[in-house]
Order: sequence, then structure tokens, then C-alpha cells
Amino acid sequence: MSERVRSLTSEINVTPFLDVLLVLLITFMAAMTGRKALDAHLPVPCTGTCAADDETIVLEVLAGGSFLLNHQPVTASALSASLHAAFDARPTKVIAVAGHRDASYQSVLAAMDVARSAGVTAISIPPSESYADR
Repeated sequence: MSERVRSLTSEINVTPFLDVLLVLLITFMAAMTGRKALDAHLPVPCTGTCAADDETIVLEVLAGGSFLLNHQPVTASALSASLHAAFDARPTKVIAVAGHRDASYQSVLAAMDVARSAGVTAISIPPSESYADR
């Protein structure tokens, strides 16, 4: 009796693999088109004579909950009134909020919240090297 030798052949079925890759490709392409961009407000360069009121107002948040508004000390209770006085007559309502490295995160956010309630429309954060050591 002769014994038949069967040889096993195995082939990879690539059709399900390609289907999964196609679905992933479409998913990632759809996800990339739905991304939103961050709005940036850039200052308009001055042509000719520039008004002195276009100077940036800087609110520094120091350790212990004290504040400096353009290098002038301001108490926490007088901060809202000082910001209203500074921004009510200004056409551009932009402020730079600089937090000292020892200032708490909560006090920086509270200062930003007070600035928003005073009519500020844009808050910028200056580089840490310029105000951190004061």
C-alpha cells in the first residue's frame, strides 16, 4: 500500500487586512480635516505717529496674592477698579498677565478672571524670562 503524502499549503488572505487598513486610513483622514485652529490676534504695526495709549498694560501676579499693574502696586480689593480705570477709555482691550514663579496658579487665574470682568477681550502671557525674577 502506498501512502499518500499530503502537503499542507498555507496562504495569507490579505483581503481582510487591506479592508482594515482602508478603514483606518479613511478614519485618520476624516479626523485630520476636522481639526480646529487657534485664533491669534496679532498687533497691527504702527504707521506714522503712534499714540501713547497703545502701550501694553501688564498685570504682574506676585507671590502672596499681591499685584503690580504697570509696575504700580495694587491690592486685590482695588484690582477691579484699577483695571476698569485703565481699560474703559482704551479702544484695544488687551492685557499681558505675568505670573511670578512663586505665585499660585489660582491667583493667576483669578487675576485673569478679574481682567475679563473689567472688559479685557484678549489676554496675553509674556515670556517667563521677562517677569519671573521681579
